[in-house]
Amino acid sequence: MGTLGIGTLALVTTLAVVAPIIAHLLRRFLVPVVVVEIVLGIVVGPQVLGWTSQSTVLDSLAEFGLAFLMFLVGYEINFARVRGRPLLLGTVGWLLSLVLALGIGTALVSGGLVRDRMIVGLALTSTALGTILPSLRDARVTETRFGGYVLAAGTLGEFGPIVAMAILLVNGSPLETVLLLVGFVVVAVGASVVALQERPPAVVDLLRRNLNTSAQLPVRISVMLIMLLIYLASILNLSTLLGAFAAGIVVRLFTTGDDAGIIRTKLEAIGYGLLVPIFFITTGIDFDLDALTRHWTNLWRMLAFLLLMLVARGLPALVLYRRDLRPAERASLGLFSATGLPLVVVVVSLGLATGRIRPDNAASLVAAGLLSVLVFPSLGLLLARRSGDAVGADGSIDNARAGFDGDA
Repeated sequence: MGTLGIGTLALVTTLAVVAPIIAHLLRRFLVPVVVVEIVLGIVVGPQVLGWTSQSTVLDSLAEFGLAFLMFLVGYEINFARVRGRPLLLGTVGWLLSLVLALGIGTALVSGGLVRDRMIVGLALTSTALGTILPSLRDARVTETRFGGYVLAAGTLGEFGPIVAMAILLVNGSPLETVLLLVGFVVVAVGASVVALQERPPAVVDLLRRNLNTSAQLPVRISVMLIMLLIYLASILNLSTLLGAFAAGIVVRLFTTGDDAGIIRTKLEAIGYGLLVPIFFITTGIDFDLDALTRHWTNLWRMLAFLLLMLVARGLPALVLYRRDLRPAERASLGLFSATGLPLVVVVVSLGLATGRIRPDNAASLVAAGLLSVLVFPSLGLLLARRSGDAVGADGSIDNARAGFDGDA
């Protein structure tokens, strides 16, 4: 790695420190740190200040950061919380979103506004669960009954597009991809079954004794599982994000007991402390600002995509959850579900690499995802706090936790 590459990496890690400080200063405006990271990346990028240069190491770290973000999303899933009716509604809601989004994509293609309905459709159906989770946890929404519905909808909003990308956007026949996907799921389920097996006391003692030493054995095992499942997904020509997501689920099942909280803290330190910020800052550096600002119509296109995200993901929430959630909660769930950025970036990048999306549309979609992260979660939290069954105005739990384990 040359001196310029080291300089770029040093700059990015510095921005990773500066971003949460700026977000803290802007806490009155509920600006998520991920938005600050991307904006800082745009500012130092080649189209504004030009302080960064091409770096293979940085690009590799950014790719691993995205994979680790998907891993943390899978790790966050608590099956006891999302199973049953929340999972059913989340699944039906995402499928309805997919139908709506593909219909929107078809209409845009017919009007000559976009090239490929699949690229636009899948981008509109994604949910940035990994991006909004820190804010949801800080506001203690994830601990409520309402939080179970949010986690279930967000899980499908991450998992659904990843599977759809593996089936619809890869080279080869869809049938072959489905068969490979089934094989991958079998392996992942097998790993989960092994993880759930009771471990011999000698193994538990070995892991515990090496948890707080330089060996860090449980953390090393977790990283190994991430890489193995990512590698398996890649050799099967599936999305590597699917492998990272599955690894998070397996590691969550594997890390049980008194030390689970310590292991989680260490994994989140690796992800949110280093790799994930590098991904978002690099996303800002690579953002094609010129394509977005080249013509004023691109700004209107960005706002249109933002509205379409809300329609595709928010409308099902308003319709499907009428028996389960209050109006303010349904609106809040719709806003959380419509928040999309990481998978929007992935889908758009794939579309650009294959010529299936124009640069101006790609920049408008990513900018819409950025705006969704800036606007939708803040509005969603305000609505959730307004509902007595979600979370208090000061962020504290009201009566939601007491009724969490009951029927929806």
